[in-house]
Amino acid sequence: MYRIGQEEIDAVARVINSGQLFRIGSAYSEVDNFEKELAEKLFVKYTLFVTGGTTALIAALIGLGVGPSDEVIVPAYTFMASALAVTAVGAVPVIAEVDETLMIDPEDVEKKISPHTKAIIPVHMLGYPCDMDRIMSIADKYNLLVLEDACQAVGGSYKGRRLGSIGHAGAYSFNYFKIISCGEGGAVLTNERTVFEKAVYYHDGGAAFRRDYVGLAKGDKGSSEYTVFPIYGKFETPVFAGSQARQNEIMGAVMRVQLKRLDGILEDLRKVKMQITDELRNVPKLTFLKSNDENGGCCTHIGFIFEDENKARAFAGSPGVNGALPIDSGRHVYTNWEPIMNKRGAAHPAMNPFNMHANQGLNFNYSSDMCSRTLELLRRTVNIALNPDWTQETIREKVDSIKKAAQNL
Repeated sequence: MYRIGQEEIDAVARVINSGQLFRIGSAYSEVDNFEKELAEKLFVKYTLFVTGGTTALIAALIGLGVGPSDEVIVPAYTFMASALAVTAVGAVPVIAEVDETLMIDPEDVEKKISPHTKAIIPVHMLGYPCDMDRIMSIADKYNLLVLEDACQAVGGSYKGRRLGSIGHAGAYSFNYFKIISCGEGGAVLTNERTVFEKAVYYHDGGAAFRRDYVGLAKGDKGSSEYTVFPIYGKFETPVFAGSQARQNEIMGAVMRVQLKRLDGILEDLRKVKMQITDELRNVPKLTFLKSNDENGGCCTHIGFIFEDENKARAFAGSPGVNGALPIDSGRHVYTNWEPIMNKRGAAHPAMNPFNMHANQGLNFNYSSDMCSRTLELLRRTVNIALNPDWTQETIREKVDSIKKAAQNL
């Protein structure tokens, strides 16, 4: 989380003073308005505010109709939630290599496709965009679904389109460590009505009693423009048993303020990265990590790739650099996904997708070396976290530290 202050405090106070903390039945709903404002920002038809990024992925997969007998391709470098969401709906994750951008490798994706493949989850890690042209082309070729995991790339773009809005569905996270945040939260994004309706049912079992989705208020409460009307009218999808992942009005109010901050945060992050990049462009021994869209990335990090792990570690550990090797992240590397690697996809054996009859014969022959190219790239890469509020003095110190570290390799 980069920026938070008095505006968020005032928003929370507004909700508490109203006495209406529950989104359902509120004449003026913060959550409803946040969903509307988020949809407008991203140019998508439907958004759904839920309790977390993992929940958003699960709800989106349910919306897409993914379940037992299906394989879903995920990258070997991502937070384990990308794979856990797949097992949560009874399907099986198939793990693919990443390429020199550290994003999912389209060539390996195509190699991993089988008659059981239902969907691909490209993950926009560290604010970098995946090659969505190639991913969508592969999906079209094999009639597959695409769920963009944009949890680490909220607001980023690929060739002018916001990440999360390109595939059949997308997922955002508003966890404390994300670009904008309310501590915990997430959102489902889609242009497809059926996907949205199923996601709504999953995230709110009580929706079975509300076949018209909640109302949306226009204008400030008490103003002449204040009206309430159904957002989407009656749902056509048959209702099914859901769960409970609704968000509350306090979180909606905070996110409405955070959303207003988003573009300014991204603009300042891009300025910081561009200045550092320009200063380091011709420095010997430095090779920038490739990007599928330099202008669209969130620029939360600047990355370098080295000839071997020893040089990468020497560089990362140099004074003032504060770099990190992705291989050391642990939870973002497939070899450390204990529940997946050990095929324990649920607490009860009968609910474990790896035990399900419908999934026998699918591709889950996992091994620690099955994505060796990914492990090699993660050992040779160094990422340096950036901050949109760095001063010119801080930027100069960072540039000087990186230059000195490169000279000493």
